[in-house]
Amino acid sequence: MKRNITCPCGERIVGQDEDDLVAKTQQHLKENHPGHDYSRDEILFMAY
Repeated sequence: MKRNITCPCGERIVGQDEDDLVAKTQQHLKENHPGHDYSRDEILFMAY
């Protein structure tokens, strides 16, 4: 089941599953928002 999240910067991140979404979100944060690091639970809480 696909999971989605929208970063506050407006970027929409789509994952094939929870693990994929978490990995892509953490990579996006590392590349675009250094210093903003969210845990797996925090990311999944914001996902839909």
